[in-house]
Amino acid sequence: MSDPTRIAIVGATGLIGRAIIDQSVGREDVRILAIGRREMKLPRGCRMEMVVADPGDWGTVFERTRPDVVVSALGTTWNKAGKNEEAFRAVDQALVLNTAKAAHQHGVKRIIAVSSIGADVAAKNFYLRVKGEVERGLLKIGFDRVDILRPGLLRGRRQSDRRAGERIGIAISPIADLLMHGKYRKYRSISDADVAQAVLTLAMRRAAGKFVHEHDALKLAAGHLPRLQG
Repeated sequence: MSDPTRIAIVGATGLIGRAIIDQSVGREDVRILAIGRREMKLPRGCRMEMVVADPGDWGTVFERTRPDVVVSALGTTWNKAGKNEEAFRAVDQALVLNTAKAAHQHGVKRIIAVSSIGADVAAKNFYLRVKGEVERGLLKIGFDRVDILRPGLLRGRRQSDRRAGERIGIAISPIADLLMHGKYRKYRSISDADVAQAVLTLAMRRAAGKFVHEHDALKLAAGHLPRLQG
């Protein structure tokens, strides 16, 4: 049996980070290291390591633990950032890129980054423009493999309350998704579990390259995750 893939998650306390940890329970093919600024409750039966450290020290953590791949699930919201562009960029851009650079500097060859559907450096929407700039920055760092995930509306249980518009979107998503065909399929909603399963699948792929995964590709990758025995 091959050695398990060592996966370091930054942003482990968020929706996707927690979903990845949940989906890793009982798996022998991965080992999870959660890196964050605060402690979190871990699911029962989870075999993993949790490191709480200031972001400025995350490079030291990478150097000590030597993960095979880093998963960046970092991010805030426009409201949590006080609707301030500088505060939003500090997390969604500067922290993401600085963390990726620290990981690469300490020998990590692969990164998986959660972005957003519609990310584009030329987007008029500030949020999507920043996401596009971050994607561009990640591709320039020098990783052997970069997987960029662009999910649509994420369905799952957040620890914090969702905005009213987001709750309505989730409520109507089963119907709305059925109306999205062709080029609009990529805007379909997707569960946090599907994205997490896609992350685990991609983390175990070692072929070099730069890849962007939208709705259908994420669902496909999730379906390729080896199932637990028993």
